Amino acid sequence: MVHSKVVIIGSGPGAHTAAIYLSRAELQPVLYEGMLANGTAAGGQLTTTTDVENFPGFPDGIGGAELMDSMRKQSERFGTEIITETISKLDLSQRPFKMWTEWNDAPGSEPVRTADAVIIATGANARRLNLPGEEKYWQNGISACAVCDGAVPIFRNKPLYVIGGGDSAAEEAMFLAKYGSHVTVLVRRDKLRASKVMAERLLAHPKCTVRFNAVATEVIGDSKPNGLMSHLRVKDTVNGQEEIVDANGLFYAVGHDPANALVKGQVDLDEDGYIITKPGTSFTSVEGVFACGDVQDKRYRQAITSAGSGCVAALEAEKYIAEKPEGTQPSL
Repeated sequence: MVHSKVVIIGSGPGAHTAAIYLSRAELQPVLYEGMLANGTAAGGQLTTTTDVENFPGFPDGIGGAELMDSMRKQSERFGTEIITETISKLDLSQRPFKMWTEWNDAPGSEPVRTADAVIIATGANARRLNLPGEEKYWQNGISACAVCDGAVPIFRNKPLYVIGGGDSAAEEAMFLAKYGSHVTVLVRRDKLRASKVMAERLLAHPKCTVRFNAVATEVIGDSKPNGLMSHLRVKDTVNGQEEIVDANGLFYAVGHDPANALVKGQVDLDEDGYIITKPGTSFTSVEGVFACGDVQDKRYRQAITSAGSGCVAALEAEKYIAEKPEGTQPSL
């Protein structure tokens, strides 16, 4: 069993920003980036994004995978130990905290590592609909983040579709209306779930149309490698009729699932499963456990806000380690 002052669990902008700050503070952080943890490659959701144009410092944009590779190299440069294994079990009941990987989590096995502080940066995954054609056209017309991808040239002055009926769908549609020729929102039911104010704004928007009792059933496009989507098959849920419509972009606004399995039942979560942090901080309900990035942020979910929260978590973890007497138990 190996002991570390601080362990970071995650591999996105929040995790690597925390690692950079902690390694520069000479705390020798260990970062478990996972081996396809939660079905996502090391680097998180950005590894599935082709062009990132809103991260400061890259005037010409940068590929998502390239951005995460650069962050990883920067973490290593300052001394972060990066381990490509997935933490599968975490015991936060006493300090030092204990953790096991997928390779040694059999009942009765010894933990692979202990730590005085833990930073949870496991992220959240956008829900997918598993439509025919989804896998082929993901990031080639299909996205789960209008703010991230809406301004990309392939969507400019083109017909766009949004799936969802809540506030997020309304916000995404009105945001996309700045760029697309027209935005159509597909709502499975006969009414919007969005708040009254948001629903009224969406229905009154001159470049947005809401189609009730409608679902997408197939994404269609160029069959060549890296081909773009061009059409969408839409079904009327009342009469069962289907039609193929022009669509150069499809945006999912059906929610995200925070990767909270490691801490569920050990730290406080909100009604949607996101880790609750004290406002303006990274403090969770367990002393010595910090959270940053999308696992605790269900509102913004941007690379830059994730990175900022990683900085906060690192600074607070550093202060905690410096001030906490050895052997003190965390309060649950």
